[in-house]
Amino acid sequence: MKHSKVMSVLALAGAAALALSGCTGSGAGGSSQDASRGTGDSPLRVVVSTTQLADFTGIIGGEDIELRGLLAPGSSAHHFDPTAADLVALSHADVLIINGAGLEEFIDGAIQASGFNGKIIDASTGVDLDLAREITHESQDAIAHQEGENPDAADHSGADHSSADHADDEDDHDHDHGDLNPHLWTSIRFAEGMVSVIAAELAQIDPAHADGYTSRAADYRVKLDALDQWASAQFARVPQSTRLFVSGHDSLGYFLHDYDIEFVGSILKSFEDNAEPSAAEIESLAAEIKRRGVKAIFVESSMNPALARTIARESGATVADADSIYADSLGVEGSGAETYLTATIHNVNAILDAWGAQADPLPKELA
Repeated sequence: MKHSKVMSVLALAGAAALALSGCTGSGAGGSSQDASRGTGDSPLRVVVSTTQLADFTGIIGGEDIELRGLLAPGSSAHHFDPTAADLVALSHADVLIINGAGLEEFIDGAIQASGFNGKIIDASTGVDLDLAREITHESQDAIAHQEGENPDAADHSGADHSSADHADDEDDHDHDHGDLNPHLWTSIRFAEGMVSVIAAELAQIDPAHADGYTSRAADYRVKLDALDQWASAQFARVPQSTRLFVSGHDSLGYFLHDYDIEFVGSILKSFEDNAEPSAAEIESLAAEIKRRGVKAIFVESSMNPALARTIARESGATVADADSIYADSLGVEGSGAETYLTATIHNVNAILDAWGAQADPLPKELA
């Protein structure tokens, strides 16, 4: 997001903050460094960026925190603009939890505009980012192969910004995440690390409730571990020749790596979900799908499936848009994918179904 967009709502945020402070109790408009932190007198005020982090943090924090998520279900951090109300909430927060890894390009402007001066927890510090970069390179090499490039000479920038069609568009976002795919949560194993660091940081910030944060996180990690083992067992039964994956954009590299699923390519070459592929890129992907015998194209819930349907007609594959993959965001209410656990279970079932396989019943930890 352009920095000017964040600053353009600063005046609105200031007005809203004044109105809020005029109609609330003495604690509502206080500094994020006030005496309520860690005393047990009032819940810790926590703002989080993504829907996945909101789910993790809500489980870890329980009734010991007052939680607000910036991104709504079904939305994407790649093209998010905080509202005045978001900035007001951030101005009163004790803690801000972010994904990190370059995902939230709006966050610096939002912090400046809101005047937030609390503690920032970067969940990516719980992840082995060197390993994440290695996995990112794997998927970028697959995209280079898709285009007939030399993988060893591939540009691992994660985004193609060379098109003249977008050069003069001031609203076009320049999301260059370097050599690191920011969708860390798509790996259940990485998610466990993110949960651990959130719990540890909350316990340090709010020692009065440290035992609760630690205990709830430990219980949740048991469920994550059961989910990982269940997913691994389901995909292991599918022949390697069938475990071929084409997606809307490069969002699931870590998930695919964990379960030995081959990433053939994506409609969009980048990590973001709002770019525009060229006709040559579409033609190249369709040819690769036909050559490899890929059965299905999986479209993330944050994307329009129209391009996928076009490619499917040209390649003979099907589009699994009836069971969208939840990658950038958790699902809206009623989707059956409102939590990280249910969204991941949905993804596993949707992929298996498109491959003609059926999942075993869930383990008792998840039933």
